[in-house]
Amino acid sequence: MKMIFHTDHSLPKCLLAAAAMLTFTLSSCESYLDGTQLPANTIAAADVYSNDNMVSTVVTGLYLAMNSSGPFTGNASGNIGYTMGLYTDELKSLLSGNFADVFYKNAVQSGQSGNWADLYKQLFTVNTAIDGINTSKGNLVYKDQWLGECYFLRAYFYYYLVNIYGPVPLALTNDYAINNRLSRAPEADVYKQIIADLKMAQSLLSDEYKNGYGITTPNRFRPNKAVATAMLARVYLYAKDWANAEAQATALIGNTNYEMPAPDKVFLANSKETIWALATNNPKTTSEYSYYNNGMPATITPPQTPASSSVFVALSSILLNTFENGDQRFTSWTRTSTVAATSTSPAVTYYFPAKYKSAVPNAEYQVLLRLSEQYLIRAEARAMQNKSTAVEDLNVVRLRAGLQALPNSNQAVLVAAIARERQTELFTESGHRFFDLKRTGTIDAVMAVVAPIKLTTWKSYMAYWPIPPGDLLQNPNLTPNPGYLQ
Repeated sequence: MKMIFHTDHSLPKCLLAAAAMLTFTLSSCESYLDGTQLPANTIAAADVYSNDNMVSTVVTGLYLAMNSSGPFTGNASGNIGYTMGLYTDELKSLLSGNFADVFYKNAVQSGQSGNWADLYKQLFTVNTAIDGINTSKGNLVYKDQWLGECYFLRAYFYYYLVNIYGPVPLALTNDYAINNRLSRAPEADVYKQIIADLKMAQSLLSDEYKNGYGITTPNRFRPNKAVATAMLARVYLYAKDWANAEAQATALIGNTNYEMPAPDKVFLANSKETIWALATNNPKTTSEYSYYNNGMPATITPPQTPASSSVFVALSSILLNTFENGDQRFTSWTRTSTVAATSTSPAVTYYFPAKYKSAVPNAEYQVLLRLSEQYLIRAEARAMQNKSTAVEDLNVVRLRAGLQALPNSNQAVLVAAIARERQTELFTESGHRFFDLKRTGTIDAVMAVVAPIKLTTWKSYMAYWPIPPGDLLQNPNLTPNPGYLQ
């Protein structure tokens, strides 16, 4: 399908690419929508939102874009779980000088911060869709669903922007003349907008999961009310609104559609722990399987190395030492490969993430929100309110992992125990570790210990990544993050 756009070539690259993404959206969604037949004629941009079929293709394109670029992409150099696992203390680089080593050495420079442009491209499309759906003169049967998904995605993208870059421009329209002159909004204002969008999504989305037709489906690939609730619980936790974090997590935990299976069942395609997973438009294995397994044998014969299987990272000794004896997550969610000994070097055994372990396409999907996080959110929120029930939530996660329940204790001890449990439960998922260290104010202390192990030096400004220089040049009101060459 071809669309008519009148583009101003003075627009920043991210906005021009966003317009192109709308074209991509309408030409790439057919298989994702399970055979939806799209019109073959040329249409004007204003008509994109004239019926449910057209609106669905635009909204569906946002999920396709999440798979192709940005923090959720299959490209390891952009994937947030991968890069931030290296950046903190979860992963270690196995090959000096490549892209993984740049993140491992905390050496990200201004030109290597691609998530900024990717997220703002997607925000431009979201804002365009929200405006188009709200002003559509067509009879949109599933208008609430499409709008709810858009408001959720806008909140989700801003959650990542504010946690990666700190204060960021808060673009809420598709007017490039306004957006290209925005200053950075305080983090508190960004969180306020995220919360408002998630509440709007809650009010619009249904309890059921819907597919690209707006029809109820067992697949958990598009946001529903529970997805918005789970994200709202997380955001309230980050905003230190303990009472509301507890309330939202409680609503999710009390939902009987979600359960806590054994560790080896958590990441399967039909897992009831999944709240939201990211699907692809074609059958494939998960990106995480490719990053950490990719068919790599249990015994590697030199001169072959993990890199021979395009595996460039392994679990750090810091993370490995965090697991307690008998932790089933260590057994189920890690794997080893041993490089065999030679006449000149001893055998070396590496540990790798194995949350996703299947080479069978669509046996697993990348999970973005799951139930155990909600128990840990509520545990922390309750601990911060000095509620004795905090330890009960913590122990739900521990008992599922085969560990002993902890006794109740004082706030400081409980908060530390919850932080450790988050470290072993959520490792290499969605940047949790990096964000946890920042939101709890512990990143400098932790990284001061980690940096020497990496043979590098940590400086406080590294807690925020650099803003691309091209955007700084095009927007005179946009200021850089300190410490980086522009």
